[in-house]
Amino acid sequence: MGLFDFLKKSQAEKAPAPKGKGEREVQRFERLVATKLSQNYDRQDALEQLAAMGTVGSAAALLKRFNWTMDPSITDHDEKELAARGIAAAGEQALEPLREYCKRAESLTWPLKALRQIVPEEQMPEELLALLDQFDTEYTRNVEPKTQLIAVLRDYPGEEVRIAVEPFLADTSEPVRFEAVDTVLRVAKPESAPALIAALEEEESLRVRNRIAQGLADLGWLVPEQLRDACQRGLPRGFELVQGKVVASG
Repeated sequence: MGLFDFLKKSQAEKAPAPKGKGEREVQRFERLVATKLSQNYDRQDALEQLAAMGTVGSAAALLKRFNWTMDPSITDHDEKELAARGIAAAGEQALEPLREYCKRAESLTWPLKALRQIVPEEQMPEELLALLDQFDTEYTRNVEPKTQLIAVLRDYPGEEVRIAVEPFLADTSEPVRFEAVDTVLRVAKPESAPALIAALEEEESLRVRNRIAQGLADLGWLVPEQLRDACQRGLPRGFELVQGKVVASG
């Protein structure tokens, strides 16, 4: 090997490697799926190409399709379904971009569908609770992610879920409080009685008060004696406390 050839080889080894074709393609496809302004045919082809890749980069790109909706709704659904399957095809390597996306998403419906295709069912509560942990009970402009997480958690009744969801009985948002009540009742732990009765006494929403009262009546819990006065004060019309239990009064 001549000196000139050796120098060329050394310079080539030191030079930064150009972006690969695969990465450039992911970026091109990402631009197409990120906007409804792209042509339907081009965007759907991009979705199919990304879904077939099954890489962390393609999963991150496919997540962009969840950012917007379009008409007709059937097309919107089909494209998001394809994106969710493509993300799931990347397996565990898609988890990090999925988690990051969920932290700032306006809606979690589709990312959670993708997550459930990757994470084993027994590990889902841990994933969901980690996402819920980023929220508090103060005002937020968009409560949809909170309500969605709390609603999905009712499919995993357990002590950790009860402990995590109970604080949201006092959320500033009525829809969040309603979902929290429903999930806590679904967990069905008598340890929740104090939190539910405290919420019942303070609640302004008749819808939420009715849900608490009906839930307590359905569960048939014996209300602790020290909570009975508060429970009686909070019960909406149509319910009463009889021998320590909430019952519908007809």
